[in-house]
Amino acid sequence: MRILGVSAFYHDSAAALVDRGEIVAAAQEERFSRKKHDSAFPEHAIEFCLDHAGIALKDVDYVVFYDKPFLKFERLLETYLAFTPKGFNSFRMAMPIWLKEKLFQKTLLTKEFQKFEPEFNWENRLLFSEHHLSHAASAFYPSPFEEALVLTMDGVGEWTTTSAAVGKGHDLRVHREIFFPHSLGLLYSAVTYYIGFKVNSGEYKVMGLAPYGNPVYKDLMIEKLMDLKPDGSFRLDMQYFNYCTGLTMTNERFSKLFGRPVRGREDDLLDQFHMDMAASVQAVTEEIVSRLVKGLIRQTGLQNLCLAGGVALNCVANGKLLREGVVENLWVQPAAGDAGGALGAALLAYHYYKQQPRQVNSNRLDGMKGSYLGPEYAQDEVERRLKACGAVFEVCEDEDALVEAGSSALANEQVVGWCQGGMEFGPRALGNRSILGDPRSESMQKVMNLKIKYRESFRPFAPSVLREDVTRYFAMDVDSPYMLLVDTVRPEICREMTGEEAALFGIDKLNVNRSELPAITHVDYTARVQTVHQETNPLYHKLIKRFKDKTDCSVVINTSFNVRGEPPVCSPEDAFKCFMGTEMDALFVGRCAMYKDAQDPALKIDYKSAFELD
Repeated sequence: MRILGVSAFYHDSAAALVDRGEIVAAAQEERFSRKKHDSAFPEHAIEFCLDHAGIALKDVDYVVFYDKPFLKFERLLETYLAFTPKGFNSFRMAMPIWLKEKLFQKTLLTKEFQKFEPEFNWENRLLFSEHHLSHAASAFYPSPFEEALVLTMDGVGEWTTTSAAVGKGHDLRVHREIFFPHSLGLLYSAVTYYIGFKVNSGEYKVMGLAPYGNPVYKDLMIEKLMDLKPDGSFRLDMQYFNYCTGLTMTNERFSKLFGRPVRGREDDLLDQFHMDMAASVQAVTEEIVSRLVKGLIRQTGLQNLCLAGGVALNCVANGKLLREGVVENLWVQPAAGDAGGALGAALLAYHYYKQQPRQVNSNRLDGMKGSYLGPEYAQDEVERRLKACGAVFEVCEDEDALVEAGSSALANEQVVGWCQGGMEFGPRALGNRSILGDPRSESMQKVMNLKIKYRESFRPFAPSVLREDVTRYFAMDVDSPYMLLVDTVRPEICREMTGEEAALFGIDKLNVNRSELPAITHVDYTARVQTVHQETNPLYHKLIKRFKDKTDCSVVINTSFNVRGEPPVCSPEDAFKCFMGTEMDALFVGRCAMYKDAQDPALKIDYKSAFELD
């Protein structure tokens, strides 16, 4: 039985194909359209999934959409009625779009699928899941647990913003929910907006900025913005927010509470106040998530926890759950946002709707297969595409020669583009569409932020570390293959700051050398860790191991292969364009090795302003 899952029309559209319960392929539309967070119908992602499996849409038994548009429309109407006449302008702007497109999504979807199959029969083959149930399914079914507590948290689905479910075998039941407008995801997005970052894109910046500040507004947020119960359930005080009916996230009352107006997105400098706001909302988030999990564990007695929804990408909160012993075992869906809803919808249809049995995989080989579920390119195709781009390249004789060339470039402190194998599904680069660097370099973080990624200097870089060596550098001794856990750097490799350094505030902290791996050690002595496993990515594991042979360091910097505002690269052409638009030193696509000084200077691209700011 083959099932195609689809998410679309909000943000991060995607498609995923499941065959007899096995995840065959999955990809986000943005990787093909080159439009970050693309919300359009995922035509290219669907085409990839079908081509990868060697089938046509007529060979798929069911197509499943990840949420229910009518329930979402009901929420929209009831919200505007509850706040009338306030928000009429927002209502007036939203209604034409809903009446023209979103309210009749079944018809719209049918027309799109008929492009693939003119006789597509939606009555028998088109199914709809609920948004948070799709998230929960994406978290539980690929997890290594036979039985688990499943917590999903995001902005909002149809009505639900937070849900708790219990998964057992192929059964998945929702037990508790928190409903709109009371949303932890929207609270975080409100502060993201207030600080001056882009909603649905800049939340991870807030998380990265938080360690530069102090959570001085945490108590004020809990006291004024919400009614927070001991079990983690909460209600927001909507007199401070504008997202129900307005065109902004916060209102004037919110600004008065914290004593500052909303920061302009790019025109105002970040100062200590903004860092303290970031630290405060991060602390509130960690407090709420911790209370929720503790309360649910008391109720269910379960110690296995699965997470999905946009809030599950908050790797700082995730790491804290493990470090503080709140939960024994944790598994987070790597495509935790709306893209993962496509996968969850397909898995839900197979296991829950069709009541098909579930095969539980081991920790190391969970159902996501390392999340390397996207397009990959044969060597002859790589060469053909690169020649068409005008690239000058050498072809490494074999994999060993490729690894030797890549590790040598890294050991010489060169910034390396690494485009290999299947593209990652989800927002994290996991070693197949990555920009790599030497973490021992004191200047590498600043160089990669300002000259490669063209982004704010404060944003941290993550380490990829050989799983067998993780305890040499970090306090943790667990698998973290999807870069969704933050942990502390071991004290033995850290250096103590001088009194003068410790007294620094905000961004001034950035350039202080904190450890033997300064490029990946954040200002609070933590790092967002990816453990690299020979079983799921043997080539990347081999590269880091060869780098270790040369340097006695089992860690490399790993950041997504893109510049600010661009989706991560997909094809060899994408990789070469990004390479020529930045100050990367070397690029390895398949066994093709490219060096910047050998390229035609006329092919250089101004990438600094090529994409909309994120």
